[in-house]
Amino acid sequence: MCGGFTCSKNALIALNILYVMVGFLLIGVGVYARAASIVPNLPIVGGILACGIILILISILGLAGAVKHHQVMLFFYMIVLFLLFLIQFSIASSCLAVNSEQQQEFAEEGWNRVPDSMRKEVQDTFLCCGFNLTSVSSNDPSCELIQKECCSGIVGNCQCPPCLYKLEDKINYAFKLCGGLGIFFSFTELLAVFLARRYRNQQDPTYLPARAVFPKNYQY
Repeated sequence: MCGGFTCSKNALIALNILYVMVGFLLIGVGVYARAASIVPNLPIVGGILACGIILILISILGLAGAVKHHQVMLFFYMIVLFLLFLIQFSIASSCLAVNSEQQQEFAEEGWNRVPDSMRKEVQDTFLCCGFNLTSVSSNDPSCELIQKECCSGIVGNCQCPPCLYKLEDKINYAFKLCGGLGIFFSFTELLAVFLARRYRNQQDPTYLPARAVFPKNYQY
């Protein structure tokens, strides 16, 4: 088992380098989730983005503390990383626990907040009209041109489907992806807290404390 000073130091450095990569991965996942769902105001996805940025900053603090064996840096690193674990675990659990009705509420809230240009872009991309059949807003962009494209070659009554049904699968996938990765990496943060605590309490074998040297037969 890795229990020596050098081994603990190298393990902590390697783990923090991994966390820097994880931070960029979380940022990438959050950006992809926003791009995949088109509607960018999903609040939990924004929390994953924030955790990725904070994780990178904390990892830099952990790297500095591990290299220098700095007691104060390692102490604050443990405290902040444990708090980040609690926040990230809560957000990731929320992502996995959100049901389809709640996802629809989040998506509708985001739809109502974005400008008309974004709504028109969504409608043009997915060939849909409005958010859903029950909440038609007068502020939604006109669907006249989209209706012609949706119903080209169709004789009789034809209507473009609402955008909710087009975005539903993508939004659900974004929540599950963020939640799964967040849960996995949040537990690895507990390992970092454990390593930092043990490394902080170990004595550097290369450190020689100052000692007074007196002659053997010195008379006081």
